[in-house]
This record gives sequence, C-alpha cells and structure tokens, in this order.
Amino acid sequence: MAQSQGWVKRYFRAFCKGFFVAVPVAVTFLDRVACVARVEGASMQPSLNPGGSQSSDVVLLNHWKVRNFEVQRGDIVSLVNARKLAVQTTLIHR
Repeated sequence: MAQSQGWVKRYFRAFCKGFFVAVPVAVTFLDRVACVARVEGASMQPSLNPGGSQSSDVVLLNHWKVRNFEVQRGDIVSLVNARKLAVQTTLIHR
C-alpha cells in the first residue's frame, strides 16, 4: 500500500513540475511567436472556407512578420474590429 502511494506522489510532483513549466512556455509562444485562429464566413472564399459558411478553416498566424514589418501584398492578416469592441470580433483579410 505504501509503495502505491509513493508512486502516486512522484507522479503528481512530476505532473506539477511539467505543468508549471509548460503553461508559461505555451502562453509566451502563443503571444509572441504564433497563434491559431479559426476563419469563419464567406469573405475569404474560395481560398479559405471553400465549402461555404457552414465550414471553418484553421490558420496559423505568424506574429514575427508583423513585428519585423515584413507584411506583403497577398498576405492574410488578422485584426480586431474597432467598431465592435464590446463583442470582440476578429477580422481576417488578405
């Protein structure tokens, strides 16, 4: 019985150590490097959401390009709609 409790205690400690390291690393990565966004609606058809408004595509947004001012014509960008700040809508445009 004591052996099984020791195993559980070691497992819990390892889980906590991993959790407290992984969460800050993941948050920093999503804030500084890249994040995942869902594209909904028909505004980006036929490139994204070719099946219509019922489906949604997922894109990876690169934060480094914006920080280094490397955005070029034809790139897809994401921004927060300033007119509807209470609703927090995100716009994705080319």
